Amino acid sequence: MPEDQHTPCENPLWPCAMTGAVACLSGFEDLAVVVHGSSGCYFYPSSLVGVPIHGTFLVESEIIFGTESRLAEVIGDLEGRYSKIAVVNTCVPAIMGEEIGDLASDGRILVVDSPGFLGDLEAGYRRALDCVAPEVDPDAPGVNIDGICRTDPFCRGNAIEARRLLNLAGATVGTTFCLDRYEAAHRAAPFTVETNPDLSSGVGTSCGSLLGLEAVAGTFERLAAAVDGVDARPVSEEIAWADARIRKACDKYLRRFDPPRVAITAQSAYASFAADLLDRYLGAEIAHVAARNGPGTSTTDFAAVRKMILDAEPDLVLGSSYERSIAPGAAFVGLTPPLRGRVLLSSRTIAGIEGALLLMEEVLNACINRSRGPETGAAGLS
Repeated sequence: MPEDQHTPCENPLWPCAMTGAVACLSGFEDLAVVVHGSSGCYFYPSSLVGVPIHGTFLVESEIIFGTESRLAEVIGDLEGRYSKIAVVNTCVPAIMGEEIGDLASDGRILVVDSPGFLGDLEAGYRRALDCVAPEVDPDAPGVNIDGICRTDPFCRGNAIEARRLLNLAGATVGTTFCLDRYEAAHRAAPFTVETNPDLSSGVGTSCGSLLGLEAVAGTFERLAAAVDGVDARPVSEEIAWADARIRKACDKYLRRFDPPRVAITAQSAYASFAADLLDRYLGAEIAHVAARNGPGTSTTDFAAVRKMILDAEPDLVLGSSYERSIAPGAAFVGLTPPLRGRVLLSSRTIAGIEGALLLMEEVLNACINRSRGPETGAAGLS
């Protein structure tokens, strides 16, 4: 879909609650997701989540005379193909005040009232997860993985890296929120690790985050104390190995180049993690850190973001295609959607040990390429 085509409630810099709900629900492989709204409301999240979803594609006559029959038609076509169907209500049906909640009476259909005007992606994600109503089984083995979101360029890679680290420590994997079967959400394990704290589900007892080497070390120490059979030592040994590799590469870079001046725009947890990593290993000058989400921010306003970046005059930009367009002469590393103009096939991660290694690898290569000339000056962590 062209960049200028998005629903009226969607800010192109950061999706709204409706897209957040779709991102959460589309992570359950046996759950059909129906966007109850216009074609624009369907195509925007469909372009981001990377898996098939469904829509009612409401037209003017249905909005005038009622949308129930169209919704019933779409649900009827999906009957028998999925274990459950989730209907995500969008702005127009919500404003009309149509009562579609009765559809959920028999338990086969979830109705998630998450129109875009209710808030940002994170708000919609949590609203959808509340409707799924996850449950903890005290006897369930393993450790849950949290913070996986289908709109995230690191979705699959984060899940893979979290599973790898849990297996390295001798732990089995519980439920992955949200990249699992629907029924798995209702037999979650008692303990959880977070790949993205901005999307914490609140299911089980959190043992900490997997963003950054120090965070990984602390999380696995807590897991070892809480869960029988978990051994943090293999993870600690790999952390020491990764730390040494990063330090060696950064020291080599700093013998040739000055520390970069950096502007970072992303989700709050990702932005903070990146700023800490660049300060710790490169002594980077962090000129601008802005979160897409959170109260009181203006970083979903393109004009405000543009001013912040131009004022910062960065050597390196971490963010989306929008931030890249503001400072085309800076080195660039993709950290948040949208990321246009690149083929994205591999499962890239920002979480865990591999995530820290990959972020520093992309930063160093981008900065080195920029120093060699503008024709080679961009990399993409996505």
